[in-house]
Amino acid sequence: MRTKLRPKTIAVALGLTAALVLSACIEGPIEGTPSLSIGIDPAQVGYTTTEVFLFDRAEAYEADAPFTADGKLAVSADPDTSGADFKTRLVVIRPNRGFNGTVYVDWLNVTGGADLPVDWAGAHREIVRQGAMYVGVSAQAVGVNQLKTANPSRYGSLIHPGDSYSYDIFTKAAKAVRTDRNVTGGLKPRRIIAMGQSQSAGRLVTYIDAIQPIKDAFDGFIVHSRGTGGAALTQSPLAAAPVPNPLAIRDDLDVPVFVLMAEDDVIRSNTLVRQPDSGLLRTWEMPGTSHLDVYLSRTTGIDYGDGLASKALWDEMRAPRPLGSCASPQNAGGLTYLLRAAFHHMNEWVRYGTLPPAGAPIATTATGPTVLDRDAYGNAKGGVRSVQIDVPIATLDGLNSGGGFCGLFGATRPFTTEQLQARYPSQAAFLVEYQASLDANVAAGHLLQVDADELFATAKNRVKRLPLPAT
Repeated sequence: MRTKLRPKTIAVALGLTAALVLSACIEGPIEGTPSLSIGIDPAQVGYTTTEVFLFDRAEAYEADAPFTADGKLAVSADPDTSGADFKTRLVVIRPNRGFNGTVYVDWLNVTGGADLPVDWAGAHREIVRQGAMYVGVSAQAVGVNQLKTANPSRYGSLIHPGDSYSYDIFTKAAKAVRTDRNVTGGLKPRRIIAMGQSQSAGRLVTYIDAIQPIKDAFDGFIVHSRGTGGAALTQSPLAAAPVPNPLAIRDDLDVPVFVLMAEDDVIRSNTLVRQPDSGLLRTWEMPGTSHLDVYLSRTTGIDYGDGLASKALWDEMRAPRPLGSCASPQNAGGLTYLLRAAFHHMNEWVRYGTLPPAGAPIATTATGPTVLDRDAYGNAKGGVRSVQIDVPIATLDGLNSGGGFCGLFGATRPFTTEQLQARYPSQAAFLVEYQASLDANVAAGHLLQVDADELFATAKNRVKRLPLPAT
């Protein structure tokens, strides 16, 4: 059952004037440009960007029974709290025409101390190709407080009572998207898919296991780069309610969940959260990828579908740039192309009930800690594969070291001239093998044809730079 948003009287409690309130709990659209690193200019691909403020009271939850590792977390609203006022923001990127009815609602990642739209960065090409809408939600206190500090004239009125309330804030964001046309620019959503990467994926795991069964707010979930557990249900200043670690995604949901794991996510999780595929659960483990790669960090902002980004990734594989104190240059693999395929299948799954193609797990030789089975060039075997590791010009993995976030960046080690010449007899032979790999990945459903065409065009353009005979 869909619950109604709270009435306009909440505006009085938060000190808002009635003139600013266009619907039950929405202020805006807010004039000016939202503070969010979107990368591309959505206007150049036929999209409009707006921002609204969402305000209400949020609930915290408590356990109804001891939590168990199977993910079946029984919770209810905490009777010892009367809820807490909040006011947060939603960034909406919507198509000017041809809306397909799908909205991707992103639990914005705050690991870096500010909101980041990681999965918009990784999959915006496919979101736009679908004609879908994107909504980024500032669900956590870190993101809201950073906005208030960095831009008080725009965001000074925002309120976040703490992350114990983040789950209900996310639910209310979904309900606002589903019911309020001031949020969606007059467009009518038909399906709402939640997504989150890294820390946000951990929040989503807890949301899926504890909140979705009682709130029924989303029609599906994309969980990208989760860890072994989930986020705590409540935390300081409320009494802490951690969840088990490892924690499975519950197997009795009635909506689909797509789990996407980069190579280093599999290593860090030590395979403890592997679950068998089912009619409502799919997992892709993606060798040759990293938690935060070159595309997510830099290349996304130049990717308008003209091939420039594909060429930039190729060039990074051949001549990668050093990365601060990190031991190796950042991974320049094919993560974005796998994400685009996954988003395509997720839309088809929620819209038509079409199951995404399965994928083998990444091959391992040991666990505790996890050791991946690698080929002679150091690329991992098994998993949902990309042309970048099946027809390689570099070793691509999820391993790195150094200060800060280096451990999340993965690595690129270009093949030497000797390695290239030992692997490929000629540029022509390389292209034949490259095309065969692309065709196989498209047939498997792990690559979209439009992206295969772009990748092959890049290979034809750049193969002349490889130190190989032409024929």
